[in-house]
Amino acid sequence: MIKRKRRTFSQAFKEQMVQLHASGKPRSETSENTTLPLRLLTDGFNCNQASGSFQEKDNRPPEQEELIKLRKQNKQLAMENDILSKPRQSRTKVNVITTI
Repeated sequence: MIKRKRRTFSQAFKEQMVQLHASGKPRSETSENTTLPLRLLTDGFNCNQASGSFQEKDNRPPEQEELIKLRKQNKQLAMENDILSKPRQSRTKVNVITTI
């Protein structure tokens, strides 16, 4: 099975779709004319109305932002704990080579 390449849309295209919807054109008609799935348009309209942005990070709820922050902090602390729990090698040991 061939994996399809993920489509990306420019900011100008997204804004144009929102303007079409704001002018009174139904979502279903916009979907048919642009060959975009109706669900994709609906999600885009909802995101734009909620925050005025199409960026994922701008549309996250505060709880999700806090969860991402805590996971990042937890990962950092786990790495620090791993580093501190490893046995230290003595750096004062000196190897002396003697010649006979």
